[in-house]
Amino acid sequence: MSAVALRAALALAVLATLTAVGCDDPAKDKSRATTAASQAVTVAAPSSGATELKFSSATGSKIAWVGSKVTGKHEGGFSDLKGTVRLVDGAPEKSSVHVDIDAASITSDAEKLTGHLKSPEFFDVGKFANITFDSTSVKAGGDKGATHTVTGNLALHGVTKAVTFPATIKIEGEGASVEAEFSLNRRDFELTYPGKKDDLIRDDVVVKLSVKAKK
Repeated sequence: MSAVALRAALALAVLATLTAVGCDDPAKDKSRATTAASQAVTVAAPSSGATELKFSSATGSKIAWVGSKVTGKHEGGFSDLKGTVRLVDGAPEKSSVHVDIDAASITSDAEKLTGHLKSPEFFDVGKFANITFDSTSVKAGGDKGATHTVTGNLALHGVTKAVTFPATIKIEGEGASVEAEFSLNRRDFELTYPGKKDDLIRDDVVVKLSVKAKK
């Protein structure tokens, strides 16, 4: 075997090994969010049982993500998150939530990656500065033991779609908490950068949401 052929064979062997032992998909066992055309947002008429609750990253609420490719994964989040829960009669099913995220506040576990995520190849934060979510329905019961299923309009990267995902919602005194973890297909929002030819980025991204809302 010639030296050239030997090097080629070794390269193929390395690639095959990487493929065989590549990173497990962190989204494979998560509940999958579904997307559809955006829906009309209706706000219930004011009532004596309505309470406005506030939340933000400054007061302990968090949104995080986990993305992966063939050879590894990255974790990150958004450091500027805020929103409002309109709690009606203490019932999640009657209530609504608005979330506002500064796209430029995206973080990751690698400085170079963070810069790339802000670029036009990904979130293009100079053009699409805000990410918003407005709920349209909250129903009792959810996948994998969640207490509820939430649907709402997610505006991300210039695309607005209705997203449905499971969440665990608790009403405690004059506060409310929401915990959710699900996978979301980035291509549904035209985040289509494929990655390197030998290290492709997976489409599904894990989203982790923790909201602590108080009066």
